Amino acid sequence: MNHRNSRRAMRVGMLPAGIAIALIPAFASAQEATTEASSTTTLDRLEVTGSRIRGADMETQQPIITIGREDIEKQGFTSVADVLQNLTSAGSPAIARSEALASGENVGGYYVDIRNLGATRTLVLVNGRRLGATTGGYQDLSQIPMSAIDRIEVLKDGASAIYGSDAIAGVVNVITRKRFEGAEASAYIGQTGEGDGDVKQYSFTVGSASDRGGVTLSVEYSKEDPISAADRWFSKDGNAGPDYPGSGWSPISQNGSFCDPCSPAASAVWYTLRAGGNPANRADYVEHTADYNANANQQMFLSTGIERRSVFVNANYDVTDNITFNADVLYNHRSTQQQIAGYPYQSAAFGTPLSADSAFNPMPGDTTFRRRLWEVPRTTDSELETYRFAGGFSGFFELAGKTWDWDVGALINRNQSTKRAHGDMSLIASEQALGPSFINADGVAQCGSAADPIALSDCRPWNPLLPYGVAGQGSLADPDLQKFLFPWFTDTGLTRTTSYTANLSGSLFELPAGDLGIAVGVEHRKEQGRFVPDAFAQSGQSTGLGATTTEGDYSVDEVYLELNIPLLADVAFAKELTINMASRYSDYSNFGDTINSKFGFTWRPIDELLVRGTYAEGFRAPTIDNLYGGIGTSFENYTDPCGTGAVNSVNGNAACTAAGVPLGYVQLGQGLVPCTTYPCATPDQFITGSNPALVPETSKSKTMGLVWSPRWVQGLDISLDWYRYELTNMIISDSVDRILRDCYVLGNSARCEGIVRADDGHITNLFYGLANLGAMETEGFDLGVKYALPEQSFGKIAFDWTSSYTSVYDEEAENSAGEKIIVGNVGNSGIFRLRSNLGVDWSLGAFAVNWTARYYSGMKESCVTNRPCTEPDHIANGEPDAIRKVGSNTFHDMQVSYQAPWNATIAVGANNVFDHRGPLMFSNSSYRHSDFAYYGGFDFDRFLYVKYTQRF
Repeated sequence: MNHRNSRRAMRVGMLPAGIAIALIPAFASAQEATTEASSTTTLDRLEVTGSRIRGADMETQQPIITIGREDIEKQGFTSVADVLQNLTSAGSPAIARSEALASGENVGGYYVDIRNLGATRTLVLVNGRRLGATTGGYQDLSQIPMSAIDRIEVLKDGASAIYGSDAIAGVVNVITRKRFEGAEASAYIGQTGEGDGDVKQYSFTVGSASDRGGVTLSVEYSKEDPISAADRWFSKDGNAGPDYPGSGWSPISQNGSFCDPCSPAASAVWYTLRAGGNPANRADYVEHTADYNANANQQMFLSTGIERRSVFVNANYDVTDNITFNADVLYNHRSTQQQIAGYPYQSAAFGTPLSADSAFNPMPGDTTFRRRLWEVPRTTDSELETYRFAGGFSGFFELAGKTWDWDVGALINRNQSTKRAHGDMSLIASEQALGPSFINADGVAQCGSAADPIALSDCRPWNPLLPYGVAGQGSLADPDLQKFLFPWFTDTGLTRTTSYTANLSGSLFELPAGDLGIAVGVEHRKEQGRFVPDAFAQSGQSTGLGATTTEGDYSVDEVYLELNIPLLADVAFAKELTINMASRYSDYSNFGDTINSKFGFTWRPIDELLVRGTYAEGFRAPTIDNLYGGIGTSFENYTDPCGTGAVNSVNGNAACTAAGVPLGYVQLGQGLVPCTTYPCATPDQFITGSNPALVPETSKSKTMGLVWSPRWVQGLDISLDWYRYELTNMIISDSVDRILRDCYVLGNSARCEGIVRADDGHITNLFYGLANLGAMETEGFDLGVKYALPEQSFGKIAFDWTSSYTSVYDEEAENSAGEKIIVGNVGNSGIFRLRSNLGVDWSLGAFAVNWTARYYSGMKESCVTNRPCTEPDHIANGEPDAIRKVGSNTFHDMQVSYQAPWNATIAVGANNVFDHRGPLMFSNSSYRHSDFAYYGGFDFDRFLYVKYTQRF
């Protein structure tokens, strides 16, 4: 066989071969890939995701989904992550765009989470090489321009033995176009049914190829406008939807108020200036009621805005007949816009009362006040620049009559981030602005005193009691005062991934059933990262969340071995029986070494039936942020089980009493006001941080599957795969609710050490850091059915039905006796029992219609006080566990396309055609991935779009 011609056929024919691969069913087809009949060569040495050994049947050995370019174009999405999020095996989106309060370097990226195991436990590759990650281990799929993609392969199985760390849940391998010839331009414009949330995407791909090489260039621009929470039915009236207006509204409002008297704090009476009142007249202040409270959602973005500019280049050249140079270059610039409501300023929290000598103080002494800084919403503009180069040489050679493939390569991936924030107040400036002031001879308020004035260029006095929209001196609407009080804050970050690899694969010798395949390889990888918060955040001299620098690096040296052993072929009840084994040794500079192995088998008892199974060990090394992250602070929403308002209150038990919580205590929220809805925001900042003593997470996964293509039904393929994952030593960020439950409900005194309470019982400080505390198990089934009817006079019709059923999703916890128990989470908002997609394609000539129905089973959540509760007497693990259940949801998508005779494609479509609304979810579940009472993975409303693609 002429191997040079074979390799050239595989390369030059990449586009038709890629389309052929893309048309494999959503599950791995059992059929062999073939080239055009006119070709004299075969694609017998393809490399597929999950194995380093090349072979035509390797894609059938593991549960792999292949999404081709044609499949991508049928969907109305503009990012790789959105395409993957539509898979039934995808979990809740990590850092969803509806998590308006999310902060840090990861915000604005698009991430994928397979089987709800977490985005950092799914490894993302581009052409078989790692995608760069943030210091927290998140791999941003938005970096990859859609126009550059040929296909996406998704391995739904552990693959640490092949790829190393992070491949616990699976692997996503984005494979780009190569040796593309011609040019292609595309435009996409979309908008929600509410007339906002505009999406625009423009791309251009051009390429040139010859017998020895080719260059492909893809350029893409994409922009998605933010959506305001004030413009959606479930968020505009507060945190609990239209039936509970005022829910979650804060007594710290834009009207400003002072307390008189201020002690005790829990029963303090607050006063606000009445409409039309004189700010200087104490008698014009009336008691602050709920009518004056602030609906923070009126200033919040429901979804963040994002703008991307991407350039991707692939170049390859046959240096000799059996050596090829290949290089990928990527540049991506991402800009993200966030907005949340103005800061809820409390003078008691910062020790900055309105001075008795202030020109604006209507009281005789220093005055404690609270005022939301409504005039200046908090905004964050995040910029991320990615530079990526992946290049190397590959080739083949003959040895003892066998063909061996080799490659050596290098990867450099650099992410540089800049975050500019505005809307938090400088505490240095606020102390001056709230200090002594007077009215000068010109009738202008001025800091200092008449005897010792401070120039207006150095200080501007502030009247925090002046309501929003009321003109007057000291108003936050004054641009000069805003400039004095509100500086710009800048955070910077840099991550760098560098790796060098060498791989060799081939056949050792021929067994009676076929060649014994082998692959060996080595890799050296170094991860470096730094994230430096603004000096104000590091010093705590602003109302923003405190944070310190994250900085560190580590390196790893690895070697792996993979064997593919054919045992039987073409005998009774064994058309094929093959086993695959792999093992990887990893030596880390920071924690030591680890070995992870994998075993798989493929058995084909008859031609149309394939049976496959795998057992895999996996691990995830702690990230730079896990190990070397700085200390951060946040205002947490939680439910204090020692408060009488909690659904399952333990007020009065030994643990609460020992902590100094009085009988009848009601949890205090912002402004030290008793909470009326739960979870409730703390009035004090809590502290979180990293842990340099962390060890790697470990996992064991098992799969067993069938792929059946019955001979008597042409065009029908069916697959069924069972999976089970067991994770131990999981690195988790303690939640406030978990710590409080462990301490006060489950009686684990060791978990109480970081909790600090005031004399009145409310929590003033709590540390919740990272720990190897987690353990979980998940189990379920994936079903795929694909059927293409024979072509008829009325056209071609094809069905594609995929379903994922989660039977187990358990996490480890403790009961009140300190015994380990398992808490089931199947059905919790985001952990769906069943997700199912049914797609129907019809085409006739130049016209095509695609219809997809997306089904999500019902959800459950913990009951919230004063909200509907379907099972108030529910018991779990012998303890009260009141829950609320909601029904299932189905969203429908449609696209109509036309192949124009001038070599263009015109498509119009709608996602969520019927404008279906998901249910409200009231509890603050960690699986909800939203800061609003709505599941973050559901469509907000109908989305309409049009696409035009012109080929030249």
